[in-house]
Amino acid sequence: MRRFVLALFIISFAGSFASPQAGGDERVVSVYSWSDYIDPNVLEDFTKQTGIKVIYDSYDSNEALETKLMLGNSGYDVVVPSALVLQRAIAAGLLQKLDTSKLVNAANLSPRIMAHLAVDDPDNRYAVNYMWFTAGIAFDADKARARLNGALPDSWDVIFKPDILEKFADCGIEIIDDPQAMFSIALIYLKLNPNTRNLNDLERAAALLNTLKRNVKKFNSSEYVNALANGDICLAVGWSGDAVLARNRADEADSGVSVGYAVPEEGSLIALDNLAIPSDAPHVDAAYKFIDFLLRPEIAARNTDATGFASGVSGVQSLAAPAIANDRTVFPDSETMAHLFSVRNYDLPTLKYVAREWTRIKSGK
Repeated sequence: MRRFVLALFIISFAGSFASPQAGGDERVVSVYSWSDYIDPNVLEDFTKQTGIKVIYDSYDSNEALETKLMLGNSGYDVVVPSALVLQRAIAAGLLQKLDTSKLVNAANLSPRIMAHLAVDDPDNRYAVNYMWFTAGIAFDADKARARLNGALPDSWDVIFKPDILEKFADCGIEIIDDPQAMFSIALIYLKLNPNTRNLNDLERAAALLNTLKRNVKKFNSSEYVNALANGDICLAVGWSGDAVLARNRADEADSGVSVGYAVPEEGSLIALDNLAIPSDAPHVDAAYKFIDFLLRPEIAARNTDATGFASGVSGVQSLAAPAIANDRTVFPDSETMAHLFSVRNYDLPTLKYVAREWTRIKSGK
């Protein structure tokens, strides 16, 4: 997912892009995460309270993080893998099992969110949740109402029924270039298990997804944010965090675009970014102190306010700024939460099938 850069972060931590320090000096903690994924003042407060300096390096894709971990000797103490990357890192022995006695504030974590995380980290042994978000439909509210007789999208029918989707073709449609997410969404719409490995089920999902190309302008996982904010498109399948970002950018630019977002009534996906300690972390004690600090409810709320993402810490919604706390894009209601699914990584045969079919779907062949 594309994430914007906080200018204050760059100013306050201009030196953070140097290589992380190695050695046993516990006055340092080296963090590898998304570039805009924390309130810079939280880092300053951590250092003030503990005396531990934070070296914060950033990446712009899960692939970059996974490559760094796979190479070994990364020099990082805390990393923020998505659930699917987390699963592969655990299998490869790249992460340490967490000593929960050193994470007093882990008791603040939401049982529901940690249950979703357990799909990729059984028994929650290697990670704790940091932030989470959903997949859904983002749209230009005015253009959507004009094409849906005054209604707003609330069902995957808008995407998977060609006669409805084609109503948006003139104002632009983009779909995330994420085959596993899109196959899982198609399976949910078909009332099938989004984690199925059954070939017949996957073929049905592929056939459904193959109807998209005739109306979709582009498949991408980042450009749709600005395109939606600028009014270049009017409909997208994407992530809730990106919808918040597009809405904020539209408001800041006074573009006249009112960006909306919905998790369709049939259900959708929940995605999680998590805090973990690499197996070769040089400053393990400092890593535990840093993670535990982030799990304090008041600290988690500050990070939610700064990023627009929901925290896995319970009670954050009541502590967040009202504009964030009352935003259903960030914090879905309980009924929506009950219809969110976590998905596991594909086995190799399924991965090959889905990758091949997704290439065909995007090409329209």
